[in-house]
Formats: sequence, structure tokens, C-alpha cells
Amino acid sequence: MKATQILHDEGQSIWLDNVSRDLLDKGTLQHYIDAHSVTGLTSNPTIYDHAIKNGAVYDAAIVEKLARGVAGEELFFELALEDLTRAADHFRPIYERTHGVDGYVSLEVSPMLAYDAKKTLAAAKELFARANRPNFFIKIPGTREGLPAIEEAIFAGVPINVTLLFSREDYLACAEAYMRGIERRIAAGLDPNVASVASVFVSRWDTAVAGKAPESLKNQLGIAIAKRTYAAMSALLSSARYRRIYNFGGRPQRLLWASTGTKDPKASDILYVKSLAAPFTVNTMPEATLKALANHDSLGEIITADGGNSEEVIAQFAAAGVDVAAVGTRLQDEGAKTFVKSWDELMGVIASKSTALDGRAAGAGA
Repeated sequence: MKATQILHDEGQSIWLDNVSRDLLDKGTLQHYIDAHSVTGLTSNPTIYDHAIKNGAVYDAAIVEKLARGVAGEELFFELALEDLTRAADHFRPIYERTHGVDGYVSLEVSPMLAYDAKKTLAAAKELFARANRPNFFIKIPGTREGLPAIEEAIFAGVPINVTLLFSREDYLACAEAYMRGIERRIAAGLDPNVASVASVFVSRWDTAVAGKAPESLKNQLGIAIAKRTYAAMSALLSSARYRRIYNFGGRPQRLLWASTGTKDPKASDILYVKSLAAPFTVNTMPEATLKALANHDSLGEIITADGGNSEEVIAQFAAAGVDVAAVGTRLQDEGAKTFVKSWDELMGVIASKSTALDGRAAGAGA
């Protein structure tokens, strides 16, 4: 049996960390759903940057939008919504079959709004309404400034993928925002069943501490942090507070493992997949990692609810002089800046492509 099927059967959702018009037009996404147990996908500006810059698949759509006076950020969101609503329709049977637990796609708000909770909330509501699909997550960074927008979006009934989480503490802060939003819905007599995932980035930890700890600890910190976070989730989901939410019809926020492509060429190509198999979680992986997983026929052990040896491993890093808390804070700060950088690059690609296509169209018209 393929490892993708094994992982699915163990209760972990496999999502693809990629989307493009080619993926949809050529039937590749449906193939991944049918053959590799893919049950959702995530997107980000970098994915679109590469697709628009390195090919012509979006050229006709860009020309059509330019003719209507659509440009820049709005042009991007039109392209992304066209792709992601199509993808959401592919996953709709999974969403229906799992009663809204699985089968989602994700689109993030502009990172330029990161420090403005009101504008982030307004953008989240608008994008969700424009998508007009129940299985559609809006991505909001789980930074200190993003937490109020997350709570308000959940209260407003907008499904949220909380992104840019790196530590147990990040996760608990976002879970608190999620629960407050749900509890406010209960108090207001509203349906408390609003879906959410909490996306914890894994591999960046190991890149950040490469060469700063003994070789015996290489590529172990990201996994240990993830397992520690899983233990925190397991405890939270069994708490009296969450039981009350369940009793009113609410559901728990799921953990999602992000940044799970192997960066170290000497490590296993499915390092962060086989090490983080756990029920009621999601692993969103790049295409290369998905294909690699499909070529394996076994996985590692399932994560235990107590996080296994995570605290022991983290303590070893601390003993080696790694300030784990400081690294986590730095990773989130750098991640937020990277989001903005990626967005700026995407807007630059769209501008340059628009100029080139507009000039070509004008030349053809002459």
C-alpha cells in the first residue's frame, strides 16, 4: 500500500501546497485526489509568482482583465479566486463526505494589512464572500497583530487558516483567539461550527539552527517543536472549555504541518511527513514531497498524545546553547517579512507581465 494511503487511513489529511491553472486544466489535481489521497490544498504568493513569471498559462486571463481596467492586487485576486474556486469544487465531495472537516482550499489576505486588524477582517470577509464556497479558508497570520482579526473573523463565520505559527506558544495564542470567536458565537445564539486550521511551520526550525548544535541533533528540532505543539493541542481538545464548545455543536481547530518539504539533501525526502503522522491533523506538502511519499510503502510511528520525546530533544538543543524561544520569535518575525517580500515580488511580476502583454496587444491592434 502506498504511504499516501497509509497516512490517509491513519487519520491525517494530505493537502497539496501548490495551485496553478495548469494543475487544474491538465487534470493533475484530480489525479492527485484519486491516486494520492489528496483532500485539500494551500496557496501562497510565491506559487503564483513562479507560475505567472515562468509561463504563459495566465497571459490570456491577464490580457482580458487589463482590457476591463483590472490591474495590480485586484488582478491577482481575480486570478487566484478563479483557480481556487475551481479547486474547491474538486474537493467539494470530500467536504460533504466529511461533514465539513476536510476538503478545503486556502487563500491569504494581503500581508500589507498585517498590522491593521480592521482591514484584515474586512478583506477576509470580502474574499470569502467572493469565493462563495463553504470549503474555502482565508489565511491570516497568527502574529500578535493578527490575533484580533482571527477572533473577529471566526465570530463573523469566516473559516480561517491561521498561518505563520512556529511554536507551541504561537499555537496556543491562536487557539485562544479561535475559541473566543466560537464562544462569542455561542453567546450570540449563532452556529458555532466554523472551521479553522492552525498552521505550524516545521522545516524552517532546522534551517535556522543548522550548524549550531551537535550533528546527532541534526534535523530534529522542527519535529520536536511540532510534537510539543501536538501535545498542547491534545490537552486543549480534552479540556472542559472545549467540551463545552462541543456540546453546543462546535468543532475543534485542527493542527496543520506546513513547510514540510525536506531542505537537507542528505535527509529522507519524506522526513517531515513520516515523523509527523498523527490523527486529526493536516500535512500540506509541496508536489515533490507528495510524489516522493507516493513512492514509499511505509511510515514512522504515529505521534503520541504526550508528544513523545519532544521535551527531551528540545532540552538537548538548549543545553547546546540554542535559545529555542528566541529562535521561534525570530522565525515568526522573519516569516512575516518574507510574506511581505513575496507579495511585493508578486506585484512586481504582475506589473511587468501586464506591461509586456499590454504592449503586445497594442502592437497587434496596430
